[in-house]
Order: sequence, then structure tokens, then C-alpha cells
Amino acid sequence: MSGELEQMKTADNVMMAAQLAAALEVSATPKPGNVHREADYPTTRFEQFLSGSIALGPAMRSAAQQGGRAASGAVEYSQIRIGRWTRKAVIAVNASHSGGNTHLGICMLFTPLVAAAGALIERGVEIEAERLRNEAVKIIESTTSEDAAEIHLAVASLDAQWLGHVGSGEVPDLASEEGLEQILKKDITLHKLMTASAEWDGISAELAHGLPASFTIGYPMFSETYWKTGDVNVATVNAYLKILSKVPDTFVARKVGLAETKTHDIIEAVGKGLPESLRISKEAEKILEAYSGMKTEEGRLEVRRLDHELRRLGRNPGTTADITAASLLIAILCGFRP
Repeated sequence: MSGELEQMKTADNVMMAAQLAAALEVSATPKPGNVHREADYPTTRFEQFLSGSIALGPAMRSAAQQGGRAASGAVEYSQIRIGRWTRKAVIAVNASHSGGNTHLGICMLFTPLVAAAGALIERGVEIEAERLRNEAVKIIESTTSEDAAEIHLAVASLDAQWLGHVGSGEVPDLASEEGLEQILKKDITLHKLMTASAEWDGISAELAHGLPASFTIGYPMFSETYWKTGDVNVATVNAYLKILSKVPDTFVARKVGLAETKTHDIIEAVGKGLPESLRISKEAEKILEAYSGMKTEEGRLEVRRLDHELRRLGRNPGTTADITAASLLIAILCGFRP
């Protein structure tokens, strides 16, 4: 019984890390173009993101427990089922508010991370970034077509007009009913699905390639800035800007491109919208290099200017926000406390 109680305590701690990371991300102000404490969108408000940040917790706890079971040998790594826990988290988030899709990308990135944390804790080793990343990669590469099918169902439960369609028959279309049949018929694992989608989707690229932006851009920038300033808000916004400057936001590219395509083909749309994403990346880079981002008064003015500009244009770097949240989760799992 004591072992079970300790496991529950571990899973609860990992769950709270996920909830805190999601809440800190949306609270960071002002994240240019995104919902934050001082800015809502017409159909999605700050409090709805807070609600979703809490609601995703139980599914993250289950994923951490299953990661621990895999590490102990009770189940195979392929039976962690990160697709299932991602879908359950998305369902819980959607039931917690009326603001539509707020946490799909965050749930997709968080689930392998919390499962990896559960596995490391089960082994009794300290969680640090390299170990966490290696374990998360192992979990992602062990996924099955059932995981991919669960992600398909999670997307299908949302209003997926923002997603677009895949014109190529080689890649399952997550916005269509035929995509689910294709995933199961061809035995396409979640890792294979993410690899196939990485070219036009930033969340897929993170999961396909070992969360490179989260571990090598966002997390180091957050940790370094917090160490120098002691300010969580400054560190989070600067991490967001750093990610945005290095990784053009595919959500922005997709939305801009879809408005210009008749077919709603996602590859064509991202290609058309990429120049705008690159322009925004250059703006973020300039704010960091010339003004040190949120660390200076001039930088704070520039961040607010960019926030107002992106909001006026309807540019919402949602993928950047999701990767920022994953970066915060890595920091918290590795010992950071606000």
C-alpha cells in the first residue's frame, strides 16, 4: 500500500507541474498576439485558458502513472498510450469552458513529458533535461496506430476548420473521417504521423524530432532569464519571443495561407503564409537583440507594440505559445518553482 501511495503522490506532483506550466504560460503578459492577463480574443478569454489549465490535470496524472508502470516493467512502453491521455485531456479541457480549442497543442506536447517524468521517478533518478528528453523520445517512438487514432479523434472533437486538409493521399487527413480508417489500415503510428506532418505543423515537428524547440530554445532561455531577473513573467515572455524568433509559427502561416487558398490544402496554405510568419520572427528577433525583450523599458514598449500589431492583424502565434508551455513544464519538472 505504501508503494501505491507514493506512486499517487508522484503522479499528483507531475499533474500539478503540468497545470502550473499551462497556467503560467497563459498568464505571461504581454505575449504578442496571444491571450494573456490583459487581452482576450472575441471567442476565447483568459479565464477559459485558466480553466483548461486545471482541467487537463487528471489525464496528465494518468499518463505519469502509466509512464511509471512502463519503467517498472508492468507494461510495455507501447502500452503507455499517450494518444489516449492526450484525447482525455482535450475532452476535459473542452468540457471545462465554452471557448473552443485552447489546449490541443499543449496536451500533445505535455503528455509524453509527464509520462517520461513518471518513468524517471519510478526508477528513482533525478529529473534533469537530458534524461527527460531521452525518455520522452523513447515514449514517442514507441507509440502505435492506436495512439495516432486517438489524436485523430481528439482533433475530430474540435472545430477543425483552422486545420485545413492534406491533399496527399500518403498522409492521413486529421480533418476528415477517412483519416482514421487510413491510420488503422496502414498501421501508422503516432510517431510516423507526426514525422509526416512535421513539414507544415510545428507541434508535429516537436514530437517527431524530440521536442527541439522546447528543450534547446525555450527552456534554456526561460532558465537563463529567470536566473538573471528573478521575474517569472519576464522569463516566460522572453522565452516566447526567443522561440518565435527561431521557429516561424506554423499556426500563423496556416491561418494566413488558408485565407488565400480555395482548396484549403494545408501544405499549400502554410507555404503561402510562411513569409508572414518569417516577418514576425524577424520582429521578435529584433526586440530581443536590440532591446533585450522584457528586461528593459524600451524592450517592454516594443513587446507591447508587437502585441498590438499582431492583435490588429489577427495574427495569433498559437504554436509558439504551446511550445512555451512545454518549455515551462520542462523547467518545473527539473526543479523550478515560482
